Amino acid sequence: MQEVHRNVNRLMDVGLIRKNSEGTFSLTTFGTTIIKQIPAYDFLSKNKEYFSDHILGEIPMKFIQRIGALDNSIYINGLVAVIERWKQLYDDSSEFIYGMLPQIPLDLIKSVIPKINKDRVKFNYILPQRAIVPKKRTELLKESGYYDLLKKEEKLIERKMIDKVPVAVVLNEKQATVMFPTPRDKAVADMNSMFYSEDDPLFHEWCLDYFRYCWYNSKSFDESKLQEV
Repeated sequence: MQEVHRNVNRLMDVGLIRKNSEGTFSLTTFGTTIIKQIPAYDFLSKNKEYFSDHILGEIPMKFIQRIGALDNSIYINGLVAVIERWKQLYDDSSEFIYGMLPQIPLDLIKSVIPKINKDRVKFNYILPQRAIVPKKRTELLKESGYYDLLKKEEKLIERKMIDKVPVAVVLNEKQATVMFPTPRDKAVADMNSMFYSEDDPLFHEWCLDYFRYCWYNSKSFDESKLQEV
């Protein structure tokens, strides 16, 4: 009891809680604000090993200040696991798929085409200049009628280009994923691992807001700047 009493007094002394005339304790405005910052520390603390080899990248401060929104997420490690999760995200989409990646695996191209053609899912994506794409991409897109869809007025497909993608996101209307760069390659997101969440509004909102921020600050798409391998 003595230790509890001391701790309560400490909380009052620093202004986190207050005591009313009836002896009831409650959070102060300062205390309420501090508690809302806990998810940011929790997210970074739980993923301390990941962030010992990754950085937040050159994202605007307003997204760093909201990094706690990513707290309720699952860490997915390994390129195969990452791609399989993206393919499932594509399959589960019913309204839209938004993506911003430094390179495009062929499996993702094969997965998204049926969603556009059959389910009429809206597909918006951003690629960096000199983005790495597979050589079979152009042939596959021609055969699927992809380039014809680009010309249609309903605009099921829209694309833009950005200088670089240090932080990448892929999301649909419910699920979202985000990945960060390593200190060795600050300009390119590391696609070998990522954070994923389903039906978490804060995580989804963070990824959606970041994608929209990059979308409105991107340039027109230029096929000639892609790098085939």
